[in-house]
Amino acid sequence: MLRVGLTGGLGSGKSTVAHILRDLGAEVIESDELGRALMEPGQAAFNEIVRVFGPGVLMPDGRLNRARLAEIAFKGGRVKELNAIIHPAVIEAQSQWMTGVFARDPAAVAVVVSALIFEVERDARESGEANAVFTELRKRIDRVVLVTALDEAKIARYVARMDRVGATNPEAAEADARSRLAHQIPDSEKALRADYLLENTGDIEALRIQVGELWPRLKEESNLNPKR
Repeated sequence: MLRVGLTGGLGSGKSTVAHILRDLGAEVIESDELGRALMEPGQAAFNEIVRVFGPGVLMPDGRLNRARLAEIAFKGGRVKELNAIIHPAVIEAQSQWMTGVFARDPAAVAVVVSALIFEVERDARESGEANAVFTELRKRIDRVVLVTALDEAKIARYVARMDRVGATNPEAAEADARSRLAHQIPDSEKALRADYLLENTGDIEALRIQVGELWPRLKEESNLNPKR
């Protein structure tokens, strides 16, 4: 078994790498999907968000207004408050998912896609959080794969993505991207702690080749790593 954390800043190309790994045989789950599910009405995280941020983050149908919540968190300097609610719940859900994967296939490579693997650990340390599940990265992840890209390329991809879904205008999307990147640890610092680096220059075939070269190494490590 091998527990892999796939990370990279906003717009770095994590999802593209995740798709390639899934096609190669990896089990993959997106932390964003887990987070969205945990923020639905009836979930403990939803209730805590409303308690901490107030009813102003709700839409008329009683669900979270994610755009409003993001605005309060990023522009209002309350990102760590939001993360402190969401991240522990997501980490627990990741753990449960991995347990299920390895029960089915002890030699599986389980990949968790998360933009904030290192940031979760940083924020936990800074807040004095003592929960090992929350703070000790290497107790829940065996290998970290970092996808890197130039910041301007990340921003351009994010703006293009927002434009495709009609979420916001380009100027607002760019400002949002820069605000989010400002809260993320630079690639240069993450690279010092990652086990594998994938450079995303925008050439999908070049990225596919890198992932194809990495996959056999992950499989080999999975076969050598005892089930625990």
